[in-house]
Amino acid sequence: MPQDALDPRQERRLPEALNEFQQAEGHPQFRVDVERIRFSPFYSRLSAVTQVISQAGAGLAVHNRLTHSVKVAAVARAIATHLSTRDDEASRVVAELGGAHPVVVQAAAAAHDLGHPPFGHLGEQTLDRLARSRFGLSEGFEGNAQTYRILTRLDEHDRPGVGLNLTAAVRAAVLKYPWRRGEGGARRGGASKFSYYAVDERDARQALSAYPLIERGQQSVECSIMDISDDIAYSLHDLDDFYRAGLLNPATLSAEFRTWRRGLAQLRAADEQTLAADTRTPGHSLELLWRRLQSKDAWIADPDAFSEAVAKVSSAVIDELVAEPFDGSLASERGLARFTTAWIARLQSSIEVHRHPDVRSGHVALNRQSWHEVAVLKFLHERFILERPDLAVYQRGQASVLERLVGGFAAWLDDPRDARRAPRRLIDLVELATDDYRRLRTDAPERVEARTDTDLESLARGRGIIDYVASLTDTQALSLDALLAGRTERLWDAGQGL
Repeated sequence: MPQDALDPRQERRLPEALNEFQQAEGHPQFRVDVERIRFSPFYSRLSAVTQVISQAGAGLAVHNRLTHSVKVAAVARAIATHLSTRDDEASRVVAELGGAHPVVVQAAAAAHDLGHPPFGHLGEQTLDRLARSRFGLSEGFEGNAQTYRILTRLDEHDRPGVGLNLTAAVRAAVLKYPWRRGEGGARRGGASKFSYYAVDERDARQALSAYPLIERGQQSVECSIMDISDDIAYSLHDLDDFYRAGLLNPATLSAEFRTWRRGLAQLRAADEQTLAADTRTPGHSLELLWRRLQSKDAWIADPDAFSEAVAKVSSAVIDELVAEPFDGSLASERGLARFTTAWIARLQSSIEVHRHPDVRSGHVALNRQSWHEVAVLKFLHERFILERPDLAVYQRGQASVLERLVGGFAAWLDDPRDARRAPRRLIDLVELATDDYRRLRTDAPERVEARTDTDLESLARGRGIIDYVASLTDTQALSLDALLAGRTERLWDAGQGL
């Protein structure tokens, strides 16, 4: 969609002229945003942040948050380019709702995982619990909200107070759950998912105001493209990792799918409590997946489409892909590449545009059949990888690392004799949070739990500590843990840049 200088989507929070080189190269505002995100240290750190299983823990080259983000960007740009160059009713709806600029989508995809803390989703859950229980931060911690906080507050380009100073379009495109904690209701993600904290709400509202035809609580078109692309990449690239690692047992997978198909009538008649009590019995977990889809997404869940998706995934993954163990040969690489390429092409071509989507969906979404297929693909690693006891033991250890870091930094900042020697960036983040809570107390006092200055400073200290620990890589978290415990002899190497 053509953009002009007055387009509110291109507005930054402060007027800003492009430099002479950028003007000579014809760089649009959105391209500048992509470059700022890619040159950010928060983007670079994603190469050392766990996706699902860590590289150290798996002992092989698996996806990390950076490689995942690069692939999400590729899928998203392809979808946006297709939608923005068509001449049909779908493209007209897209244009009316604000457009699907490929570079905006690319920027959002590059940025969407910036807020993920060390150790993947395990780290997110641990920091959320610690933020609420230890520091009384009712909003806790959420990776998506942290992404927005990084882009608009914690990272800086060339002036203080406005983050990377990105355009409204790109800021809106990272708001996958455009509400505060607890406001999701029946929407996708529910009450636990949200994309901005109260201290960052004013900025988020300003970005969303560039889309007057998008209903409150709904994603921009560009955000929905990024979100769908994230689902596509996640469902396939994690499967890629687990297949390479030899973690997908064909016999176990086959038993689950085959038993579900053969015993469908009996499983449908079973009580849900009975199924949940023994998820290791083949067929039970797959039936529970169907019931969860039916309960949460009745607007699209369909028993025939689900059965067809089960058959499709069973044939493509169990009977074809994992039937031949990955042995590192060129033939194995070719087979895996063909599988991934074919599925990405299939899912990219299954995109639909809806002017008035269900509250659980977006303006751009997968069609009914592909939606079920992605759900079944995700089920493979949710059931057969994330529930593994060996992974659970490893993750409990990682959670302990984060608990010790948060506790150690809290004790350090509470020590009046030594607080001044805390990491400089930690002190900066506490000061930023203090400024944010003071402003929020003036603008929206009902959203600040602090009654006194001391209470406010305590909340800000907690938020600053959480911001700091969340910004570490997996390796930095482990190194800092050893430093705080006095268990390392590599003092200078272990502490660099922290």
